[in-house]
Amino acid sequence: MASALAFAQQRVDSRQLHERILCIVPMVGSGSYDDPRRPAFAPSPSNSNEAKDSEGILGYSYQISDDGQSALVEFVARNRAAFKEILDAAKSQGFKVFEKGKQRRSDILSEFRKYKKDFNLEMPGVNPL
Repeated sequence: MASALAFAQQRVDSRQLHERILCIVPMVGSGSYDDPRRPAFAPSPSNSNEAKDSEGILGYSYQISDDGQSALVEFVARNRAAFKEILDAAKSQGFKVFEKGKQRRSDILSEFRKYKKDFNLEMPGVNPL
């Protein structure tokens, strides 16, 4: 009878799992099958299995800037160490990185709307690799 009294646990929203950063990066790739157009630092399909097997980026979602040259990206990883390359590049190249949950939503929106006027923080889900 004790099992009848057990309460079901609520699932955690998948958008709240793992480490997440938001950043504005250039678009890269030639647009070919082997080198698709994508945000810088986003794994290409040819190396996506490496990310799943390692501690790399698990997924990402993005919106293209109004001028088509930049991407407004949310990267997802199991741990913050996976973002080292992005964080190092941000320091040397001067682009902004926001850690989800650490910066104010209004600051993120203000910066991202410089690149995309109608930017929405509620990006459609993360692309699985």
